[in-house]
Amino acid sequence: MTTASPTRWAGPSPSTARRTLDVVRLQFINRQTFLWIPLIVLLGAWLLNLLVYLIVAANGGSGPMYSGASQAPVWYFAVIGGQAMTLTFPFSQAMSLTRREFFVGTLAAAAVSALGLTAVFVALGLLERATDGYGMDGYFAYLPALWTQGTLGAGLAYFTLTMLFFVIGFWFMTVVRRFGPMVAAAVAIGVALIGVGLIALVTAAQAWGAVARWFVEAGPVGVSVCGLLLAAVLAVGSSLTLRRMSV
Repeated sequence: MTTASPTRWAGPSPSTARRTLDVVRLQFINRQTFLWIPLIVLLGAWLLNLLVYLIVAANGGSGPMYSGASQAPVWYFAVIGGQAMTLTFPFSQAMSLTRREFFVGTLAAAAVSALGLTAVFVALGLLERATDGYGMDGYFAYLPALWTQGTLGAGLAYFTLTMLFFVIGFWFMTVVRRFGPMVAAAVAIGVALIGVGLIALVTAAQAWGAVARWFVEAGPVGVSVCGLLLAAVLAVGSSLTLRRMSV
């Protein structure tokens, strides 16, 4: 009688929760990936923005001043997603963890890290709102479009963006490991072409006004819910790819 391979997409068992927590701890062994580098990127972008705002204010510039550099640590989560796949998956299989446990535990680790980053963003946004942009009318985390539905709406938006980028990075690396870099590159190009095609259709239909109205009416919460649904679809795709991938 043969026993099931520990690397198969096994069903739930009484020890699944404990073993999933083992995956979370495994991911956080390398604190640089999930903790320190995102914080360093965030701190560096924040300091650079403050310096720019100081220079502008010292030379008579007036606000409000906003920066897209606050998205830098969010973008980095795509790298974290890829590293969580490539650096940890083989080790998890050596520990006889199932692929389901690895997948769920990795997403849980990403959610913990994303919540921490979201808390920092929200705290900075509240500080900037209370101090009128550090007294310079310059804002890094307090982007008005994300705060129209309050603190919880802004927090949900930051969390959704972070998790979406993580899942994109994780999914891309599962495709690389399963099908090879050439197929992954072709998929990435295909997705980009679909995006360009959608932009072309909206432009041809002169529907950008309607798109803008939808974003305004949906608000940060509505858009974030759509983002979470997209992240869920990508996560399902990556789980199916992971299921059939060799170590």
